[in-house]
Amino acid sequence: MYSAEINRNQRACLLLLIDQSYSMSEPWAGTGKSKADQLALSVNNILGNAVLLCSKGDDRIFDYFEVGVIGYGSDVSPVLHGSDHGNPLLPIGEVARNPKRTDQLMQKIPDGVGGFFETTTVNPVWVDPLYNGQTPMVAAFRTAAEITDSWCLRNPRSFPPIVINITDGVSSDGDPTEVAQQIRETGTEDGNVLLFNLHLSGMPNPSVVLPNDTAGLPDVYAKTLFNISSELPPTMLEATAVAGYEVKAGARGFVYNAEAHMVVEFLDIGTRAVTPTGLKELTDGRES
Repeated sequence: MYSAEINRNQRACLLLLIDQSYSMSEPWAGTGKSKADQLALSVNNILGNAVLLCSKGDDRIFDYFEVGVIGYGSDVSPVLHGSDHGNPLLPIGEVARNPKRTDQLMQKIPDGVGGFFETTTVNPVWVDPLYNGQTPMVAAFRTAAEITDSWCLRNPRSFPPIVINITDGVSSDGDPTEVAQQIRETGTEDGNVLLFNLHLSGMPNPSVVLPNDTAGLPDVYAKTLFNISSELPPTMLEATAVAGYEVKAGARGFVYNAEAHMVVEFLDIGTRAVTPTGLKELTDGRES
């Protein structure tokens, strides 16, 4: 299980659910940015890394997987340019060719002799920071269930989809447990859909990273997110351990009170899991 070969004829699927409720306008501890700003930056960086992972060092992008980003706040809708409710997933090559825009930024680069020089870099932007409305997580999960169910029917022999939900708040439209179970019970011949959850930083409580039980989780909501998260399959357990995480058997894809770097590392693990090189080459998520 969770060992299907990933190639252009047998793609994989990565689906991100991002909280865009009003509370995302609040500061994200230690970043100097709002949660919405930092999350958008993290997702854009990861999509850029995903494009590189699917390239051969030139302009060719090989469509090893399809990606979707669903935002939920005032409504629940696809975020990527070119995607819509009828076409929520896009091949990674199409994502690479169609950012919303490109931003030019000045960066200082080491000159190799102890100094720096400034250069202009072009950074594609796929996701903008948004915050409005409540937190309709159940509706977002229902959308994810429809997307993954349809994808699995079309790709029965592929590596199963990975769904990563990133939120800072409590679901405003009910308990997500039942629909989360529906997502996790869908799958391909290679295994069930993997549903992971990240709770963003903002509280003084310490982070809890990839736990295998609810010890250390401070409230019912955190425990609910843990309970609806999938266990890491053996290949991911091994890779996350190599990347520096202390994980035990039964560890789940859940982070409570995530710091900014944890979001990037966790998204990096999910992205690498759906590329041909897979998790075997994952050495340290911090290097992404």
